[in-house]
Amino acid sequence: MPLNFLRKLSCRHRTARANRQLGALLALVAGAVNAGGFLVVHQYTSHMSGIVSSVADNLVLGNVLLVLAGAASLLFFLAGAACTAIMINWARHRNLNGEYSLSLIAEALLLLLFGVLGAHLEDFVAITVPLTVLLLCFIMGLQNAIMSKMSNSEIRTTHMTGVITDLGIELGRMLYWNRSHRRDADAYVRARWSRVAMQVTILSMFFIGGIIGAIGFKQVGFTTVLPFSIALFIVALVPLVDDIRTLVGV
Repeated sequence: MPLNFLRKLSCRHRTARANRQLGALLALVAGAVNAGGFLVVHQYTSHMSGIVSSVADNLVLGNVLLVLAGAASLLFFLAGAACTAIMINWARHRNLNGEYSLSLIAEALLLLLFGVLGAHLEDFVAITVPLTVLLLCFIMGLQNAIMSKMSNSEIRTTHMTGVITDLGIELGRMLYWNRSHRRDADAYVRARWSRVAMQVTILSMFFIGGIIGAIGFKQVGFTTVLPFSIALFIVALVPLVDDIRTLVGV
């Protein structure tokens, strides 16, 4: 039973339930990494809106180094998303069951690298801090693309702007007064409770992850990333093992 559950989380054949469950886990990871990363490098690395705005501000103010730093962060987030697309399409064209396993394992390994870099953050600040920022941007781009590809862009886990927007839309549908339409008519406006539940779950898990990340990085340090890395690796492992067994004919 646990193996079947793990297999469904990251296998090629997706269900809405599996997307919600994996989305909740990835939102937890993103919240923890985003909050913990802020305590380390004093910068949020999951939302590109603020970074693009900061590039524009610093360009006008003439802060060339900050413009370059912001542009580099944007490019690394973009590169992370591109790498996910490459890995997923590579697996898809080979009909692998673990279509998303490579991306999840890559994120798990990069989280460990983040922990190693962070543990030596104060040794060479001029190098380790910028590298850590770029690594976090890459990880967030990688993860955001994983969930976007899995759910056909319905679920995002690294930033909550879209999630809160969708909740607002459903709230508007909930409060709309259908004065001139029957409940069974096509024009009848009703809240889609499955989407409300999904968005509330994603938002809650991101928030809980943020609390765990902030407390963990403050009290424990960079070993906080270890359980998240292990969780991603375990989720990705079962479909990957299935593919290996198929290849060797077991």
